Amino acid sequence: MAYDGYECLRVETDAGVARVTIDHPPINLFDPALMAEMDRLGRELELDDAVRVVVFQSADEEFFIAHADVELIQQMPLEAERPRGLLFFHAAMERFRTLPKVTIAKIEGRARGGGSEFLLSLDLRFGAIGRCIISQPEVALGIIPGGGGTQRLPRLMGRARALEAVLACEDFDALLAERYGWINRALPAAEIADFVDRLARRVASFPPEAVALAKRAVDAAHLPLEAGLLEEARCFQQALATDAARESMAAFLESGGQTREVELELGSRIARDAE
Repeated sequence: MAYDGYECLRVETDAGVARVTIDHPPINLFDPALMAEMDRLGRELELDDAVRVVVFQSADEEFFIAHADVELIQQMPLEAERPRGLLFFHAAMERFRTLPKVTIAKIEGRARGGGSEFLLSLDLRFGAIGRCIISQPEVALGIIPGGGGTQRLPRLMGRARALEAVLACEDFDALLAERYGWINRALPAAEIADFVDRLARRVASFPPEAVALAKRAVDAAHLPLEAGLLEEARCFQQALATDAARESMAAFLESGGQTREVELELGSRIARDAE
């Protein structure tokens, strides 16, 4: 699939990995133009079976996504009733969360407010030490996070830490964000690009059905344990029935799997096979 006609995003695909660069000067503001293109991108990625992993990064060294457009928020109509369905931004972010692909953020600048909430909709987040800054500053402006922050943050870091992040409106650097669970890892700025690239290529090399079903099973962890285990069993059976599973397991055994020699070095063998 050709990802043409974007003005705020640049999309390059190679070996199952789509690399999306946010390039919307001067600060990568999450304004109507960027929101529309993110929504369009999510819909196109959903239909592209050739893409198995999506990496998001920024062309701006100081801003990943600054935050949502405050002027746009000021113009939003006041609704007294609880919405009957997901609003546009919620629906767009939820589409990224539920993609049957792995989504990864390489954060080397600021991501506040709606920028942070976009990151929270992705599967994996990695921040560059000394460059990554994340925050939810909405309460300081008299509003609250309205793009999923109040729901996704507690699920990642627990209620108390989420309240600290939302109510204090303070910047979190990469190390503190890692400690709180906002991001997966804080990495040296000189190493983050290679790390994310290796991870993306590694995951993209695995059977896509297994990757999608593993993600679906993990997402069922919010259910009561028995219901989650039943969903895991269903996903396991679906993966087991694929041609890729049968071929991969047969190749594993034929190459010496379950022998002492191979099992001692299994991690490095998987890494080599993913290259």
